[in-house]
Amino acid sequence: MPELPKGFEHESVDPKWYAFWESIGAFRADPDSQRTPFSLVLPPPNVTGSLHIGHALNQTLPDIVARWKRMQGFDVLWLPGTDHAGIATQNVVEQQLAKEKQTRHDLGREAFEARVWAWVAHSKTVITGQMRKLGSSVDWSRERFTLDPGLSRAVRREFVSLFREGLIYRDKYIVNWCPRCRTALSDLEVVHHDTRGKLYYIHYPRLDGSRGVIVATTRPETMLGDTAVAVNPRDPRYAALIGQRVRLPIIGRELGIIGDDYVDPEFGTGALKVTPAHDPNDFLMGRRHDLPQVAVIDEDGRMTTQAGPYAGLDRFKARAGVVERLQREGLLERTEEHAHKVGRCQRCNTVVEPLVSRQWFVKIATLAEPAIRVVTEGRLTFVPGNWTKVYLDWMENIHDWCISRQLWWGHRIPAWYCDACGEMIVAEDTPERCRCGGPLGQETDVLDTWFSSGLWPFSTMGWPDDTRDLRRYYPTDLMITGFDIIFFWVARMIMLGLKFTGDIPFKEVYITSLVRDAQGQKMSKSKGNIVDPLDVMDDVGADAFRFTLAALASPGMDIALSEGRLRGYRQFINKLWNVSRFILMNIGDDTIRRPVPATGELPLVDRWILHRISQIAGEVDQAWRDYRFDVAADRLYHFTWHEYADWYIEFAKSRLQGQGAERDEALAVLLEVHDRLLRLLHPIIPFVTEEIWQQLPRRADDGQTITRARFPGRREAWIDDRSAVEVGLLQAIVTAIRTVRAERGVAPSRQIRVVIEGASADVVRLVARESHYVERLAGLEAAPRFRAMAAGEQGAVTVVRDMRIHVLLGAIDRTAELERVRKNRGNLEREIASLERQLANPSFRARAPGELVRQTERRIENLRAQRNELERTFRELTG
Repeated sequence: MPELPKGFEHESVDPKWYAFWESIGAFRADPDSQRTPFSLVLPPPNVTGSLHIGHALNQTLPDIVARWKRMQGFDVLWLPGTDHAGIATQNVVEQQLAKEKQTRHDLGREAFEARVWAWVAHSKTVITGQMRKLGSSVDWSRERFTLDPGLSRAVRREFVSLFREGLIYRDKYIVNWCPRCRTALSDLEVVHHDTRGKLYYIHYPRLDGSRGVIVATTRPETMLGDTAVAVNPRDPRYAALIGQRVRLPIIGRELGIIGDDYVDPEFGTGALKVTPAHDPNDFLMGRRHDLPQVAVIDEDGRMTTQAGPYAGLDRFKARAGVVERLQREGLLERTEEHAHKVGRCQRCNTVVEPLVSRQWFVKIATLAEPAIRVVTEGRLTFVPGNWTKVYLDWMENIHDWCISRQLWWGHRIPAWYCDACGEMIVAEDTPERCRCGGPLGQETDVLDTWFSSGLWPFSTMGWPDDTRDLRRYYPTDLMITGFDIIFFWVARMIMLGLKFTGDIPFKEVYITSLVRDAQGQKMSKSKGNIVDPLDVMDDVGADAFRFTLAALASPGMDIALSEGRLRGYRQFINKLWNVSRFILMNIGDDTIRRPVPATGELPLVDRWILHRISQIAGEVDQAWRDYRFDVAADRLYHFTWHEYADWYIEFAKSRLQGQGAERDEALAVLLEVHDRLLRLLHPIIPFVTEEIWQQLPRRADDGQTITRARFPGRREAWIDDRSAVEVGLLQAIVTAIRTVRAERGVAPSRQIRVVIEGASADVVRLVARESHYVERLAGLEAAPRFRAMAAGEQGAVTVVRDMRIHVLLGAIDRTAELERVRKNRGNLEREIASLERQLANPSFRARAPGELVRQTERRIENLRAQRNELERTFRELTG
């Protein structure tokens, strides 16, 4: 058999196997297959550059599921693609142009779009390269882009259908406006930052100049657009003033005092300036009271001619000017420090300006009702379950969706206006001329990115056509995505999926956590703590990176990504590699894969390892069913390192050095266990497992690749609890002796003698039968003796369960031995107390599996027995 190199070289191994998988179609779904379908779609990364650490998590976890399901025999479709990401991608290209001292207007729309398409080609190449490097097992033959012709046709069908049903309308409404991006933003695209500002108290005098009303505002520049002052009609301070008039400072406009329940009597003075053109709540109040809208800030964030002496100024410079004049005229009563939230553009961080603008909207209530119902009825579930309430709270308070964006990059709204008669035509296909014969011009606005990506689960499968993929793979089974786009994307996919297909887009939604730095801080450019997935994979390899992400992916808990964890799991990969090298070196030229004998014919350690690999297979399978990636990784890590490598490989060494049937038997078990372990590990660490698996002797039905090999299940015939108890006792005895050797500084080459007191007849028979393992692994010159210590005989004492083990090292330092026993007793007491606290915790008993609770109870019993024996030893040493 070929030998593995001394070290695992991910730089050459990873790309070799990914290219191989692609060449044989290992990830391709087959709609003609007789296998049960399992489908999921990749949340499409934005073509704004490259993948970040969150993308790495959101690709690793679904890849684990896809590989696991494939190995279980499912026909898996994991459909990939990228999102055109309107505002985000346009910003990237505009920033590039700015460095060249150009704007998109210098290029014109057509040339600008061509420039963006060139960027898209570059970005997609980078992203798909990263995905291959990470090992994402997507079906590349079905790769999609949200501006592909087929998906563009789906978007037009969506828009026209909703418009004809009266669910899309065009209206003047107040929207979030970004002066930098020069477009409307949805509420979700605005990030509200806690800000230390000021609260300005301004006097609005009566028309005769006498004392009027004091209003409080955080934005004095907007007062120039005030058209009323509002008070709460139930506020006794102001009830008599309703219907009276005051004069707007600086501008001189007369304002009426109105009563409205919206006004909070506790805020400021209880009197509110009303600016319908620049505040969403004032806009609604203005509609209720038929107030005029006076726009004093334009789309560039500058003051309009309506702002009088401040026309043309930047809005924040105008603020300073207004405050200065109010002070000069004695109308600024006072200012106070004031903490409040300021909305900023999610993309460029510019302070958002509420403006009244003609936009396109979706009437959302009709779409939201069934999307709420499928969750409350349990047809669609969120994992972890706490996200269900978050989703429902938002959906039950949802507002109409502004879907138009004043951008050049994206899906143009399929509406045309006649230059001759002014008629508007909404159609899927581009009309040539108006019915009146006049020329047509298309709407210049584009659609919100989420309007197209909301169709992603079914438009990527060919909708609106009735395709084989759509019939077989929709609805999908699972969506794995980040919490930050539940409202942006998940909710809209549910609403639009139900509307256009009559079915949910997926059955389960698994919400991933946020990846933070080692100190638990959110990663950001300003903090300089961003981790580049490419750098990590170049350093430790994709497998170690993936294992780290899986091991830390505890539901509902953020991930603290540290270099120590990455290096630790890289060492795990090395451990697996070294064990595999040992096995292959012992196989030699033997390429025959012998069957494992019946367990009744096998030695204890073989029965034990088959029992444990069977148990681990069941635990890992269940962990993935529950989306407990962290539990699966933990079980595999500890089994591989602390049971298989540390113990079974050591148990097997002497038999592998023999000849004949004993060696063949040991090798058959070892290869069976190693093969199963590689298959169990493959969904998490695909590259190293494929490299090793390809070198093992294989069965005729194993196939070309481990990606299609059968995932191991629990084998009831191998379950042997007695073997686990007996090997556990042998391990405890060996470990106890090794601990004494280490504490006393006994050289590894020195062989020692051991006397065991208090052992039962069953233990005596067990240790006698398996003494060759105890002798070799504990460094004994002979098998342990079961007897009482002779008079004058001295030894360091350690305890295993209710037995005392005397390690005979000659004369002992009584004081040092007392200190060692005291220390060990203290360690036992702390562990007992910790486990007792765990058992006393109602939440642990409620959530932990029953078997884990019973294991904890048995562990406490064993520890108490050991503590009692140590107390006995302590009394003897001090007697």
